Amino acid sequence: MKTIPIQIPASSGISLAARLDLPDDTYRATVLFAHCFTCGKDVLAASRISRGLVAQGFAVLRFDFAGIGASEGEFADTNFSSNIQDVADAAEWLRAHYKAPDLVIGHSLGGTAVLAASSRLPEARGYVTVGSPSDPRHMLELIGAPSLQVIEREGAADVNLEGRVFHIRKQFLNDVQAQQVLQQVGRLHKPLLIMHAPGDRTVPISHATALFQAAAHPKSFISLGEADHLVTNKVDAEFIAEMISAWSKRYIEGAL
Repeated sequence: MKTIPIQIPASSGISLAARLDLPDDTYRATVLFAHCFTCGKDVLAASRISRGLVAQGFAVLRFDFAGIGASEGEFADTNFSSNIQDVADAAEWLRAHYKAPDLVIGHSLGGTAVLAASSRLPEARGYVTVGSPSDPRHMLELIGAPSLQVIEREGAADVNLEGRVFHIRKQFLNDVQAQQVLQQVGRLHKPLLIMHAPGDRTVPISHATALFQAAAHPKSFISLGEADHLVTNKVDAEFIAEMISAWSKRYIEGAL
């Protein structure tokens, strides 16, 4: 495997940091991977799943959303709509320099974002979500009522998410409340694989049920067993990559 560092020019005028992971031989299909909320492209789940897919012959582009990791921008200025645009910008880079993404994968809120961006990714042959919320408003529950009250009253607050502090402004709340992702899922009409752990404590399994019910066929669900939300266990990440590879063979030309 070889990894190429990439700088993606975003439509907002900033640069998104990315890595293109390639097999040593010719790649069979291209994958765009969107990381979980506040995580980054180099989080264990993203890097391990990408490595597993490369071993199966895929080329994988994983990137940092604006304001995260090595990407430019301020996190406080971003929202779910800007995440959608970042997905579209990353796909455009793949389209221009290699090949438009055949498969689009998102972990947690990254999966919700790729579904919301699907109308901008006409070449995509399939979508995969891993522990993804069916509605970005779920993020309000993670932020918590006390912090939400401060944001509503003062316009912003520092919020502890997974042990790290992020500055969140009221515009973020307004943006997620305006989203209608399940309607977009209903219009997807592309193969969709929903992967979720029944015991996920961050995003309950009910979100996977909602996504599955909203989507048209072909759609599939795979349980992630005892995996935690961040997929910190290497065995779980390897399982995810193997299942995605096997599932995609039915839908993606060249992935056989």
